[in-house]
Amino acid sequence: MTLTDTHDDSQLFPAVSAKLLITILIAGAAADLTWEIWARGITPFIVGGPLEPAALVRSVFGMKSKVLSELIHLIVGVVFYPIGYLFIARPLQRRILPNLPLLLTGIGFGAGLWVFALYVMAHLIAGLPAFLNFGLLAWVSLAGHSLFGVVCAYVVWYREH
Repeated sequence: MTLTDTHDDSQLFPAVSAKLLITILIAGAAADLTWEIWARGITPFIVGGPLEPAALVRSVFGMKSKVLSELIHLIVGVVFYPIGYLFIARPLQRRILPNLPLLLTGIGFGAGLWVFALYVMAHLIAGLPAFLNFGLLAWVSLAGHSLFGVVCAYVVWYREH
């Protein structure tokens, strides 16, 4: 497996197809599973408790249902984040840093998701401290989002090759 994403420069965005939809769902499911293992299985050993993205969803939308907020987070992770990778993050990387290794592209995508989660959603919308005051919870969240981004990028790469 190469560490550089080679691509056809004339094709910045992927062609919309059934294969792309399947790629989105597989990449999203694999990345979300990785996130969940990190957030609920590993993070408690580091910070004493799991990452709780559903709690953030409840804060942002003023919801009371934990089940509904978990479902929203699942759909966002499995469907919308991989779409963001394919149609925003990867095209930007290909135009701005075309020789960036795939690993770094995935980490960058994950870092972007982390900024969206902990600055835009948590701070600007829910009113929590920006990046949770850069405490340990913020850093384990960055690691989890980075893992998500890397898995998403590699699954997409694998499906396209």
